[in-house]
Amino acid sequence: MASLENESGYATPGFSFWNPDEDEKTPELRWPLNVDIYDTMRRQDAQVISVLRAVTLPIRRTEWRIDANGAPAEVAQFVAENLNLPLVGAEQAPRPVRTRDRFSWQEHLRLALLMLTFGHSFFEQTYRYEAGRFHLRKLGWRPPRTIAKVDVAADGGLVAIEQHGTGPKRARMKVDRIVAYTNDREGGNWLGASLLRPAYKFWILKDRLLRVGAQTVDRNGMGVPVYKSPPAPERLTGDELEAWQKAELKRGLDLAKSFRSGNQAGAAISHGAEMELLGVKGTLPDADKPIRYYDEQIARAVLAHFLNLGTETGSWALGSTFAEFFTLSLQTVANQIADVATQHIVEDLVDINFGTEVPAPRVVFDEIGSRHPVTADAVRALIECRALTADDELETYLRTVYGLPAHNPSTARKRPEEGENATQTAAER
Repeated sequence: MASLENESGYATPGFSFWNPDEDEKTPELRWPLNVDIYDTMRRQDAQVISVLRAVTLPIRRTEWRIDANGAPAEVAQFVAENLNLPLVGAEQAPRPVRTRDRFSWQEHLRLALLMLTFGHSFFEQTYRYEAGRFHLRKLGWRPPRTIAKVDVAADGGLVAIEQHGTGPKRARMKVDRIVAYTNDREGGNWLGASLLRPAYKFWILKDRLLRVGAQTVDRNGMGVPVYKSPPAPERLTGDELEAWQKAELKRGLDLAKSFRSGNQAGAAISHGAEMELLGVKGTLPDADKPIRYYDEQIARAVLAHFLNLGTETGSWALGSTFAEFFTLSLQTVANQIADVATQHIVEDLVDINFGTEVPAPRVVFDEIGSRHPVTADAVRALIECRALTADDELETYLRTVYGLPAHNPSTARKRPEEGENATQTAAER
């Protein structure tokens, strides 16, 4: 039965290292050059950073929890404490006053989502031994620009990653210590594909157009100074005339180049000379339309069509449809994050401390966009149907939401008891 257990084919050309150069046809977007390109795109372009924030912020904003998933209560509690996340169906324990040397899920999530920008985001697991167990101390982020090599098995599985070192020796981390988030991985390509890859063409064209537009305004907004020399003196002939003409042209060119606008701007020219500001004859090309088009295409690359509302469609009528479609794409990204975290953080933590046979919890999250606004009518309806019980914590929350003053027991009025005549109670007050 050995043939049923072994693979005959392969998923990785070369059997040891995935070479992305064979897939990428644009030279500057071949790894590792593309890391700097994508970093520049997200730092310099307002539309690009808006797109990335539209994708990542809702995922970071939603509530993340640990679901016991059939694991013993002790195991689920241990995992929840290590990841600093609440258990599903249980009240979150008060956070410690000091959080030094504690794992932060929110920070980890922020860095994990950089896989959308660069295509990949790697972390190295480190633990501390305390009270007979290994506690998750840190998931050290390994920046994409520091990755020197990715070792991949023939079946496409990750073997190890290497980082550029300060000396001749590279830092090598094997797969059992790695948490790897990869966007749109195919085969053994653990470098993934950036969310910005389809937007690169439109970004580079927009960047060039913006630069040309700035130069156009700079050169033609005031006009180009042009100097016309006066007629040459009639007494000059031959070499003297040629020398005078060269000197006059140089003097006029220096004057035109030094001309600046401002309160103290001015020029002095000799009798018969002329100085004027000339603009472009005809109309300048309109750069606004192509720039808007490029912005629309950048948003389309991540299904963020709603960023184009008012420019692309001219109406907000399709806003809810676009937003719903976009939310579904965010759910998919969050599911991937939860799946990788469950397999390579939670299960590793359980295996080390409780053994491989013990059921492991899983990382879950609230449905993105599922929150409803808190209204007085909604709260009243929930209390009347007894789906919600009014208590002090609910009152404090509602007072905060609606900007009401804090509860003061010394001035509180007596509430009508259940079944008691409200009018009579009011008269007694």
